[in-house]
Amino acid sequence: MRFFSDNAATIHPQVMAAIAAADTLDTAYAGDAWSQQLDGRLSALFETDVAVLWVPTGTAANCLALAALCPPHGGIVCHRDAHIQNDEGGGPEFYTHGAKLFLADGEAAKLTPDTIRTVIDAIPDDVHRVQPHAISITNATEYGRVYPPHEVAEIGALAKARGLGFHMDGARFANAMARVGCSPAEMTWRAGVDALSFGFVKNGAMSAEALVFFKPELAAVTQYRRKRAGLLLSKGRYLAAQILAMLDDDLWLANAKAANDGATKLAAAAGDRLVHPVEANEVFLRATPEEAAALRAKGFDFYDWAAGEIRLVTAWDSPADAVGLLADAIREL
Repeated sequence: MRFFSDNAATIHPQVMAAIAAADTLDTAYAGDAWSQQLDGRLSALFETDVAVLWVPTGTAANCLALAALCPPHGGIVCHRDAHIQNDEGGGPEFYTHGAKLFLADGEAAKLTPDTIRTVIDAIPDDVHRVQPHAISITNATEYGRVYPPHEVAEIGALAKARGLGFHMDGARFANAMARVGCSPAEMTWRAGVDALSFGFVKNGAMSAEALVFFKPELAAVTQYRRKRAGLLLSKGRYLAAQILAMLDDDLWLANAKAANDGATKLAAAAGDRLVHPVEANEVFLRATPEEAAALRAKGFDFYDWAAGEIRLVTAWDSPADAVGLLADAIREL
């Protein structure tokens, strides 16, 4: 009864079958039949021409996207609790060859145009100061909150007005989409997003994420960065096959909905213990160390978060009976 991370979820059977089906002789690297389908399949999903690169991790997707949007002498505005700031080991700075992260505030790890302006308006146009070149948001955020399309568009309008690139860390993009119910186009390029890290590993894939460029020219140089970073897998067809399987019959959305539904059930049991509204598949609860220990004694596994808080994460494969038992245990605290 593990609720500590959707990174630990199992591989969906359809994804496993797709990997097995790709186990046949084909061209190496990204020249295989599966990799060659990605641009077309994701262009259809997003209703515009996109260029897609598979990568094995979300960190790789984020860092390669930011390197395409920001030069080494530039800066990237992100929330101070963003994954690229706190959980990627300095990867963005490494892949961009030194770009600076400008940290902004905002409730539940969400940026707004005002919080972004607070950061960038304080930077004079001076050769002695790093200048902003990009904005990065996470949808759903590190606290499970979702940007609806109009909020993304407000940030996108600011990015366009200031000449800044706009990246979306979509490690849980599917969960955000399942919550909002709009089209992928409305959530991304129509709202001004230039590059999306489209997450699949947390949602039923094994080892594949899609880096989607809504400005396809950005992918041309990124192919070289992917190779230089050691991320051009020789048997890339196995990654592409996972992404294609997740796209088939909107499996990516069905899995995300299942994960969100589990979190919603836990939220209903939590009452005023909730630290943040539950909008995706993460639940943050107020719990004393003794209460956390009591839950663990019943067999539940999760992360301790801030002082007096715990984090519970549901996944596409969270058993309904385990979710129900945890909900009952929360009510009994």
